[in-house]
Amino acid sequence: MNHGFYFDNAATTRLHPAALEAMMPYFADAYANPSSIYRPAQQVRRAIDEARKTVAEAIHAKPEEIFFTSGGTEADNWALKGMVKQGGHLITTSIEHHGIFHVAEFLKATQGAEVTYLPVDDTGMVNPAGLEKAIRPDTSLVSIMLANNEVGSIQPIRQLAAIAHAKGVPFHTDAVQAVGHIPVYVDELGVDMLSLSSHKFNGPKGTGALYVKKGTKLTPSLHGGAQERNRRAGTENVAGIIGMARALEISMQEMPKESSRITELRNRLIDEITSTIPHSYLNGPQDNRLPGNVNISFRFIEGEAILIHLDMHGFQASTGSACSSLSLSPSHVLMAMNRGHELTNGAIRFSLGIDNTASHITSLVATLQSSVAKIRSLSPLYDDYLKTQK
Repeated sequence: MNHGFYFDNAATTRLHPAALEAMMPYFADAYANPSSIYRPAQQVRRAIDEARKTVAEAIHAKPEEIFFTSGGTEADNWALKGMVKQGGHLITTSIEHHGIFHVAEFLKATQGAEVTYLPVDDTGMVNPAGLEKAIRPDTSLVSIMLANNEVGSIQPIRQLAAIAHAKGVPFHTDAVQAVGHIPVYVDELGVDMLSLSSHKFNGPKGTGALYVKKGTKLTPSLHGGAQERNRRAGTENVAGIIGMARALEISMQEMPKESSRITELRNRLIDEITSTIPHSYLNGPQDNRLPGNVNISFRFIEGEAILIHLDMHGFQASTGSACSSLSLSPSHVLMAMNRGHELTNGAIRFSLGIDNTASHITSLVATLQSSVAKIRSLSPLYDDYLKTQK
């Protein structure tokens, strides 16, 4: 399959060949159930144990603090539902991923929970003072994402977690977009729980993990067998777990070089778009953002129209979170940042990864220039604007 020019790595990434190679034996020869006691099964169990150790080392955790899940969404669900009980109080933000946002709404509707949504500034950053004011005696959990999936803003999690802990409140962070791309160490962040997802760092889909600090009282997510130390029942996705560990290992090894390279490409893309295409605006912070995240709003036109033009020329990008791509609602992240309907509806997210090169940037900018000009030539809004300038 020819993917052309892929700029949607925040949605998913290409499976690394080395991760695929590590997975292959567990689809065929090493097929035994790791919960069984005979030798082939115990060989599989040891492979899972090694994978757990690899994931733990990558984020400075202990192996017994890593619990494998089906992905970031399950990890987020587990963290919130396992901590916020009947009538509890949850604090989160107005720009969380739907894996948090919709769980919070579920807890409100079914558990009578109260939810406080912290606002953000126009770059997508949380004010720590706002968190301190929001914490109440009955606050069950604070959950604030480490890096935003749409605009790439990186929150001061260490400071925010310290504020929560000073008042005796546990802290969870959704680090799905961050792990494998920037240093994420639970001991430095000071968090009690952290979600990660394999397919965001060139691992397989359908595999993730929840870090749970030792001593954190969290209700089990699934009941049944004794897997995951009686915390998450169900036969393990062995191949996925092995592939995730290998992909994360590679990401950590390559991170210093790749982060610098991708950041340079990101800055070049931002500069060339905003300097050569009139009425284009960066969403999110200029510097304190993920290496590969570029979110740009184009006035007078719809983002979907741009995506169609780009796709016709072999470029893949998105208007925001892949989890909301079927929704007609504007981005809740950009609306929370007070970008307004026009800039929100004209936003495109380009997310760079290991396969992107400088020549890709050159080609993308040239295609964008022609596409935006063509779409604007058909836009009544742009025509009205031009008339006011005469």
